[in-house]
Amino acid sequence: MTNAEFSRLVSQYQGLVYTVCYQLVQNHETAQDLAQDTFLAAYTHIDACPPEHYKPWLARIAANKAKDHLKSAWCRKVGLPGEDALPETPRPGAPPAPPGPEQEILDKAGAEAIADLVRGLRQPYGPVARMYFLEERTVEEIAAALGRPVKTVHTQLYRARHMLQRQIEERGSG
Repeated sequence: MTNAEFSRLVSQYQGLVYTVCYQLVQNHETAQDLAQDTFLAAYTHIDACPPEHYKPWLARIAANKAKDHLKSAWCRKVGLPGEDALPETPRPGAPPAPPGPEQEILDKAGAEAIADLVRGLRQPYGPVARMYFLEERTVEEIAAALGRPVKTVHTQLYRARHMLQRQIEERGSG
């Protein structure tokens, strides 16, 4: 592959690679660095992948780079013995601290309110949303249970999400 061809490949997939990295690390600068690392790794092994598989291959490399970063000591900020007394500062991409009892009660109340909204959705979205959000079934299980095509279930879930989002926004502003 020539440099010009690789430059076109980078231009074509840079958005995808950055998005994959950002979704995992939740930090703009780190995602940019990981995207560069992804394309560097891809450049060194580009001959190992057939051209029709570039997109999933690059996405997998990006995901692996981001996961490796999150597992690294740099990201986890493993301290040396005796550093336990230092206050811990939240790091970019780290999960938030566990909520206090007040927040847990508020979260439960919010979850119940959302569950009520899910139960109140009209046909054909109600059963699909109930099975997906409340019973945590897969799309394939829902399709089999309701005798609907998988694509139809995906569409109904998409529409149910938007209905729920609108209802939640109306409650928040009302």
